[in-house]
Amino acid sequence: MAGHSKWANIKHRKAAQDAKKGKIFTKVAKEITVAAKLGGGDPEMNPRLRLALDKAKSVNLPKDNVERAIKKGTGEGNEANFEDVIYEGYGPGGVAILVQALTDNKNRTVSEVRSTMSKNGGNMGEAGCVSWIFDKKGVISIPLNYVDEETIMSLAIEAGAEDVETGEEYYEIVCDPADYENVKKTIEKSKIEYEYAEITMRPKNTVEVEGDTAKKVINLLEALEDLDDIQEVYSNFDMVDITPEGT
Repeated sequence: MAGHSKWANIKHRKAAQDAKKGKIFTKVAKEITVAAKLGGGDPEMNPRLRLALDKAKSVNLPKDNVERAIKKGTGEGNEANFEDVIYEGYGPGGVAILVQALTDNKNRTVSEVRSTMSKNGGNMGEAGCVSWIFDKKGVISIPLNYVDEETIMSLAIEAGAEDVETGEEYYEIVCDPADYENVKKTIEKSKIEYEYAEITMRPKNTVEVEGDTAKKVINLLEALEDLDDIQEVYSNFDMVDITPEGT
């Protein structure tokens, strides 16, 4: 999954940049609020809230923001009713795109997603058209210089992980969502810091894109991520080359 690992790193760096501007903070805080509203403010008893707090940690959301978001979810006066919605479609080069939204107005959100797809060389598809390409997996990313490969392999096997993928900058420990908490706790008990930990959608197969097509795919994914109601954008592209020679 070289393409996925590259995109994970790109997405992570972009998330860090967006965090400085505040947009990603707003999205993560919204997820925390909704999770707390649906399942209570105790992360030990609320799996969705635990995942939202992992996301908050990965983007360095300030503790005060986290606490405010939880209180907003468990307190009075939070009248907005948000729904989880999935949109599916295709981007330039035929890549599959899966969009996860959290919205209080589905008509507005579907219109924005359809328009963004259309303006950036993609198109909306029917429900189920690309979801079969993706598997829900737990992923824990650890920089290579934090730990040696033998140690991380041993810990991953002990915790019941499915695989460890070694990229150019990170190890990615991959596990079934049911084993995610155990794998994460095993890493934490070993005092090994991770860059981020999340439940994500990983493609079973990839589509190679390069040059201008790769640029168009990146532009489309970033445009979708910039929409206020969009929480996550997944794709199955494998980026061969984004910069033509001589530029």
